[in-house]
Amino acid sequence: MVKHRVGIIGLGIMGRRMVVNFNNHPLFEIVGVWDPSEQSISKTRIDNPSILISEGPTEMISNGRIDLLYIACPPEFHKTYALMAIEQKIPVYLEKPLGVDITESKELVHELNKSKTPNIVNFVQASCEAMEITQNELRSGSAGEVTSVDIVMQYQQWPRSWQLEADWLRFRSAGGYTREVLSHFIFVTERLFGPATINFSNPLYPQQKELCETHIQAQLFCGPIPINIFGSSGGVGPDRQEVTVWGTKKSYRISDFYFLETAKDPTWHSALKSDDDPRTTTLQRQLDNVDKWLTGNDHPLASAEDAFSVQIIIENMLSN
Repeated sequence: MVKHRVGIIGLGIMGRRMVVNFNNHPLFEIVGVWDPSEQSISKTRIDNPSILISEGPTEMISNGRIDLLYIACPPEFHKTYALMAIEQKIPVYLEKPLGVDITESKELVHELNKSKTPNIVNFVQASCEAMEITQNELRSGSAGEVTSVDIVMQYQQWPRSWQLEADWLRFRSAGGYTREVLSHFIFVTERLFGPATINFSNPLYPQQKELCETHIQAQLFCGPIPINIFGSSGGVGPDRQEVTVWGTKKSYRISDFYFLETAKDPTWHSALKSDDDPRTTTLQRQLDNVDKWLTGNDHPLASAEDAFSVQIIIENMLSN
């Protein structure tokens, strides 16, 4: 069995999580990783003492050993490393969001298309069972007429406690939960209902102008369907991440990315089998689809063009 040889740039929270998932998947082999942070490299080595640390991104990308470059660094650096992969004709697997600068991302998408470089972006809900069931039922007409979609995000703090090492997430220039989390849900919305347009967006920022949004209220439209968005951070209580699709016959609620409930009456009912680790299950499904993409088979993964559409919406929402 021939494995896909993977190089990874970026060993933060998501990069290390994907190191584990690549290692646990039978069709992938990590042949090099790199991060400018010695702390991130040290944390990676704790659980992967034999992992090969590359001398730098140039050496990793140009040494002829990798079949796939996974880019998990902060989004402002995505274009730099993706262009290096394009030059070496290496398929690119980008973490989301695609970027934070619309002009730069437009140029990146143009270069990817011009060079015909295979590319995907890691919106994991593309491979999520909850998403798959919802999409299939919408196509079959089980929901009836979709009347609206509600997206709710509530966090005790941002960044969340387990994200604190990714300090850039708290800054307005590249961070915030609108980019980090809502981008997933905008991808879901556009995948289910087509291109979205902004009706209004009202982000609120703290007095320290360099910090990211604390609250956001917005409404988009996908055709005639209103997409109602509410986000906030601060306040004691459980974090909340939900996308609810309201239908005249049946409604669907995807919570915490992976859990699906449906309703034909005033009660929500679980629509999935019990899973002790749905995140890992979904990431392994995602890598199954990465293999399909690399081998020229049909797959549901997001392209850079899909991610650019999401980015335009997100950045315009934040600039209002």
